[in-house]
Amino acid sequence: MPGHDQVSFRPLSSQSDYEACIELQRKTWGRDFSDVVPLSILKITQKAGGVAAGAFAPDGRILGFVHGLTGVRDGQVFHWSHMLAVDPDARDLGLGSRLKLYQRELLLAQGIERVEWTYDPLEARNAHLNLNHLGARPAEYVRNMYEGELWSDLAKGIGTDRFIAAWLIASDEVVRRLADGPPDLSEIRRRFEDAPIVSPGIGPGEDAPLPGEPLVRVEIPANVQALKTENVDLARAYRASTRRAFEHYLGEGRRIDAFYRDPDGERCFYGVSQ
Repeated sequence: MPGHDQVSFRPLSSQSDYEACIELQRKTWGRDFSDVVPLSILKITQKAGGVAAGAFAPDGRILGFVHGLTGVRDGQVFHWSHMLAVDPDARDLGLGSRLKLYQRELLLAQGIERVEWTYDPLEARNAHLNLNHLGARPAEYVRNMYEGELWSDLAKGIGTDRFIAAWLIASDEVVRRLADGPPDLSEIRRRFEDAPIVSPGIGPGEDAPLPGEPLVRVEIPANVQALKTENVDLARAYRASTRRAFEHYLGEGRRIDAFYRDPDGERCFYGVSQ
């Protein structure tokens, strides 16, 4: 595996690039994944001002890719980042955040300042990348966003509820985060240490009111894919408790502006604030 400084980033440009990108999609989401972005769409995306780019080893092997489309909503241009994947063998190189930063460079050069994408709120690795490394924020919760459209090993057993994350790539907040690096997680833990917890088996029950304090913690599994194998019923209980909490707090206009693991790494929490 190449070192951190040996990886190059560039748009997909050859037949072999596109074919390698398709294979990486199947490697990431399963051989039966039905929503593969085909070669023709990867090519057209770039012609239409979108992004189809990869991270490459010195030997030309693709290590990761990012794909997104640019459009207009309510008269404002924005970019929808559709897919990002990193080869499991290359996940110690920080390629998820580096691909996003390369995508950001390409979009800023076009004058685009808002990027959105979906991710599963139960995936701790993605929550850490999106909130702590990039400075993105969950803006909307959507139930079963890909129901009937997506067949992925990662979704089996827990459905396809998603956060829509908003990344304001030219904002002061994001510029500071990218300049300063991830926040001090011990400081975040101290900030939320007395906040009530929403979690299966802890509280509140399905019929009980959710906590109304200014700060609230919403727990997710440390590794939802492993939990599905060990106890799929508990994984589904996490889906139900987080769905209820996030819909409620976002509906109140609160911010989901923090994410952290406990020092032992066994428990993970989103921090919700007024």
